[in-house]
Amino acid sequence: MKETRTLTKRKGISYAKWGYIFIIPFFVVYICCSLVPQLMTFYYSFFENYRDGLKQVGPNFVGFKNYVTLFSPDNTGNIGILKYFGNTVILWVLGAVPQLVIALLLAVFFTSTRLNIRGQGFFKAVIYMPNLIMAAAFSMLFFTLFSTVGPVNQLLQSSGLADKTIDFFGRTFTVRGMIALMNFLMWFGNTTILLMAGIMGIDQALFESARLDGASAWKVFAKITVPLLMPIMVYVVITAMIGGLQMFDVPQVLTNGNGAPNRTSMTMVMYLNNFLTTSKNYGMAGAVSMVLFIVSGVLGLVVYRTLSKQYKQ
Repeated sequence: MKETRTLTKRKGISYAKWGYIFIIPFFVVYICCSLVPQLMTFYYSFFENYRDGLKQVGPNFVGFKNYVTLFSPDNTGNIGILKYFGNTVILWVLGAVPQLVIALLLAVFFTSTRLNIRGQGFFKAVIYMPNLIMAAAFSMLFFTLFSTVGPVNQLLQSSGLADKTIDFFGRTFTVRGMIALMNFLMWFGNTTILLMAGIMGIDQALFESARLDGASAWKVFAKITVPLLMPIMVYVVITAMIGGLQMFDVPQVLTNGNGAPNRTSMTMVMYLNNFLTTSKNYGMAGAVSMVLFIVSGVLGLVVYRTLSKQYKQ
């Protein structure tokens, strides 16, 4: 009996260790490429480190001086980082709210068993295609279309809708509108596919039962689809919010890095990029990065707790 028990123990293989072995590469890459740079950024945000002409100043430890400078008014009495944060939020809201609404409607439309739409794979590919276009190429396309000598101006003048050339890049409303439109076109397809996956994961028996009980399409949407879709909606909103706060490529290319007009389209990351490319002020760039990190974390937590209440109750 003892020999049998010994053989049984020897034959048993523990597979638990393989799980830890398989996740080691992720943690190695995360620590080397994300965690360590993030800690170094936090560390250098307390140093004075910039280039003055050909002279390199620092790095000298200055404590919270960089953070105090960020939130101090400039010569015009404005606090730059608050203005650029406001620009970022406005641009994100203008693009994200229509994106979420239209993506949700399209997801419900394509996954409706009552409509039974054919060729869903084709439509998924079509609506996802704008996401494959580089943001820089998209921005250059819009810049060419809406420039003073572009086809949009020529069309408006030839049709009599405009008496003179319209400077689309000299107006805050039009520049912000173009940025929001480009972000909407690039990302609504990705959001639609995520929401479609969430809806298809809901038990179809619930929809059938509601229809048999005489529930209208609106009640099915409001009472079944939206509450059960809330977990994936939390993910979509938080990732869209983080991406919006990190908005850079579209306004950078469209306005040539100036945030025209009058810096009303300059985002937080564009403001951060100015410290890296113009003055080589790595201390201030690190401070802006940490502020952006903290704001993203706080807003993400607020959105998570707010939306999570809908499906935890």
